[in-house]
Amino acid sequence: MPHLIVMMETEEAMEKTIQHLKRSFRTIRTGRANPAQVENLSVRAYGSDMQMKQCGNISIPEARMLVIKPFDASILGDIEKAILASDLGVTPQNDGKVLRLQFPPLTEDRRKELGTQVKGQGEDAKIAVRNARRDCNKELDKLQKNKSLTEDDLKDLKEDVNELTKKFEKKIDEEVKKKIDEIMEI
Repeated sequence: MPHLIVMMETEEAMEKTIQHLKRSFRTIRTGRANPAQVENLSVRAYGSDMQMKQCGNISIPEARMLVIKPFDASILGDIEKAILASDLGVTPQNDGKVLRLQFPPLTEDRRKELGTQVKGQGEDAKIAVRNARRDCNKELDKLQKNKSLTEDDLKDLKEDVNELTKKFEKKIDEEVKKKIDEIMEI
């Protein structure tokens, strides 16, 4: 039954690729404000680096606005510096209690750039899925060489791996399309 373990590990690796792709897509800006855009920003506060989500509450009062309310008002300036140093392209409005980030609407050119970036990440994910297939096929070949699998079993399992690969490539295409539609939405 070692071939079942190899197949399960391969499917798990492919699923992790999809999860990673979804996480990276959350940080890509669309026409709407999203806490994921700032929650992992590094903030230098209290003499160490912290993630933004550890420094305060992040809320969305309007479609294109984020509000960050620090747990401790004394680090408001540190949070502001982190936002200005990031590549968000937004200047926070500081009222002494909270920071407001007003995201301007995306230009058509910027939407196209982001679409290209999303497609590139989708291709990287497909490469990772294909690498998992390659590794699985190598393991199956080893099992066949050690007489743990017959040639017919090997052929059937490799077909199964190819079907699995196609299934995950299709999922990646769906995620890419969904994200591009979200970016192009005005």
